[in-house]
This record gives sequence, structure tokens and C-alpha cells, in this order.
Amino acid sequence: MKAYRLSKEKYKADLSGIGAEKLGGRWNSKGTRMVYASDSRALAKLEVAVNMALNRLPKNYYMTIIEIPDKLIFEYPVQNLVGHDWKNNPPIKFTQTEGNAFVHKNEFLAMKVPSAVVDGDYNYLINPQHPHASKIKILGSEKFSFDLRLFK
Repeated sequence: MKAYRLSKEKYKADLSGIGAEKLGGRWNSKGTRMVYASDSRALAKLEVAVNMALNRLPKNYYMTIIEIPDKLIFEYPVQNLVGHDWKNNPPIKFTQTEGNAFVHKNEFLAMKVPSAVVDGDYNYLINPQHPHASKIKILGSEKFSFDLRLFK
């Protein structure tokens, strides 16, 4: 499975999950390492853009294409999200607890989860401490520029 990760240049080859560990995110709390990737370039762009200030054009970003072995991906049961306001911002404890449990269980390398930004699209949560983390391949990175119209 190809997945896409948009990050600043200095992190383009970093699959350590340290950034998410420091800041936390929708699917992990502070202290839990995780790498976020998306099922398309467009979704990766939107996932970053929704967290940017409208008056700041992101600079020096790279789109990294990674490959995750299909057999090591767990598909999160979306019915578990019913009744939870899981798309809230800031993220709720429920999704963070689910993501933390995925990492700590250490059964799968990645978990496919629905995007809170685009219905019908998916993100991949990667456990960088999984025994098979070395099986993730970086297929390439390319300089990425944002369309100014996103930030008007």
C-alpha cells in the first residue's frame, strides 16, 4: 500500500514518530510515538492545511511516498466511532486512547483509520516501534508547494 506523508524538509525521511510523541494528535496522546500518513497526496495536503494559519503559507514542505506491506495493516472498525464526536478539534480522548492501544498492542505495523477532514478517505497510523517497522520503504520525496488559494 502506498501512502503519502507531507512534512517539512528536515523531517521528510523521519519515520520515528517523535513529533507526534511530543505533540499528540487525533489518534495518539503525548508520549505515544506514531507516524501519520494518508491514502492520497490530496488528503495529506488537506490534513496539513487544516492545521495552518490562513495568513501563513507553508514553506519548505516535501511529499514523501512510502510503502507499507498490506498484510501488516489493520483496518480500524469504523462502527467503533459511532456515538463519539471523534472529528472534534481539539481531538477527543476516545480516538487517542484507541490509537495508543493500537501502538501498545504492537500487533500490526499500521492502522487504517477514516479521515476527519475528508469523508470516505483514509489515513494510516504507523507504529514506528513495531518489529517490522524496517519493512516500510520510502519510495521517494518531492518538493511540494501549496496553492495560495488555500490560505486566503
